Amino acid sequence: MTAPTTALSLNTHNLAEVADHGIAVPTYDRSAVRPGIVHFGVGGFHRAHMAMVLDDLMQKGLASDWGIVGAGVLPHDVAMRDALADQDHLYTLTLKHADGAKERRVIGSIIDYRFGPDDPQRLLDLLTDETIRIVSLTVTEGGYNVNPITGEFITDEPTIVADVEALRSDELPATVFGYIVSALRARREAGIAPFTVQSCDNISENGEVAAKMFSAFASLVDAELAEWIGETVAFPNSMVDRITPATTDEDRADLLTDTGVTDAWPVVAEPFFQWVLEDDFTSGRPPYEEARVQVVDDVQPYEHMKLRLLNSGHQGLAYFGLLGGYTFAHEAMANPDIPAYLRRYMDEEGTPSLAPLPGIDLDAYKDSLIERFSNPEIRDTLARLGAESSDRIPKWLLPVVKDNLASGHPIEVAAAICASWARYAEGHDEFGGRFTIVDRYADELQAVAATQGEDPLAFVRQEQFFGSLTEEPRFTEPYLKALTSLHERGAKETARRLAAHEEL
Repeated sequence: MTAPTTALSLNTHNLAEVADHGIAVPTYDRSAVRPGIVHFGVGGFHRAHMAMVLDDLMQKGLASDWGIVGAGVLPHDVAMRDALADQDHLYTLTLKHADGAKERRVIGSIIDYRFGPDDPQRLLDLLTDETIRIVSLTVTEGGYNVNPITGEFITDEPTIVADVEALRSDELPATVFGYIVSALRARREAGIAPFTVQSCDNISENGEVAAKMFSAFASLVDAELAEWIGETVAFPNSMVDRITPATTDEDRADLLTDTGVTDAWPVVAEPFFQWVLEDDFTSGRPPYEEARVQVVDDVQPYEHMKLRLLNSGHQGLAYFGLLGGYTFAHEAMANPDIPAYLRRYMDEEGTPSLAPLPGIDLDAYKDSLIERFSNPEIRDTLARLGAESSDRIPKWLLPVVKDNLASGHPIEVAAAICASWARYAEGHDEFGGRFTIVDRYADELQAVAATQGEDPLAFVRQEQFFGSLTEEPRFTEPYLKALTSLHERGAKETARRLAAHEEL
């Protein structure tokens, strides 16, 4: 590897030089790649996961007609538009191993980017084009506009109300719902086959959720259109897994120091990768199975395994860790009581809530989760893991509580994790440090958490998140013990007692 005297910009012209500096680059002809996918929500996870898979396929001479065009509709998407445009839509992916080893490569599967507000008609025309056969999504849990308790579409959200009126008046859309439904309507009218809507978000039964929400939006515009979408558009379920921390300035600096290459928005991820995908597509798909994707008939067992062990485990790590004064996941995991308490949750509560998983070694999977959470090279922040809790806890952890209440299995640790969320929502750790609560209901959550001194069950009385759990003594009793312990003993001692099966 040759160390450059000046920084080398990442772009198509410089790819050969980038390769000389220790980074693998695309060997296929990117100019021959044609668009087949539009992806809404181009962030770190998409670029470390689906875009990497397409790049793997293109490296094998496959999927040249499945190039990705990124799409964004929110104000913060401007930053990604600009970062990718200046680099010919190339970016680096660095996989960080626990021993410090790094694998670096340039991903070339994203070939363009459309920011809706720049030119709404241009994005809509692309979505209507028959070459686009998949529209994929990583818009986060909150992006599906689901009421967390009823599971129904939130019809009175202002941007939704405005977009429904726009479509009724044949005006241009502004939301992801508006663009996708407008494009499907145009394709129907033009006799063009619909595209598949492929969710890649961490939501239980994400394809079914997407189908329900997009159909609900469409029904507000045109009932017949909604019926047509329900009958003809595929919404495959999927389970996705790769820890991908938010990019930091340190990541940019490390790339420059190690290789001499500048990248405005590099991606850093763990080596572990998993994608289980239902084989249900409207107009064809890339040969995903040629790039380590498990294409199956039923995703649900795999999905529940991941959401109830990994994702719920992350919730158990986040709030206890933040309250205890830790910043990064690996720092918290270095306290032996925290992985021990998390493994207790996985073994005694998460696992009993799962359906049989033929061919899966659950003990090995849980071992791998503890190892992944502990990887010091990833530097995953607890703040990231604890963000958007009001979307995550009801979808990931509370189903475990409800299933175990019904089956008679334990729920003590899950109740303690819920209590740690309530304590975290007070907005400060045990040392006086303040938290910035990142949640669309942040103000409401903090206001309720502030009343816990007078009413210790105040947080659980929020039925939009917890339903009727205040009526379940098997839940409220361990919840109250854990909340009291967190206030009086602190997170570290509470975790120690949970790990040791001691009374709180």
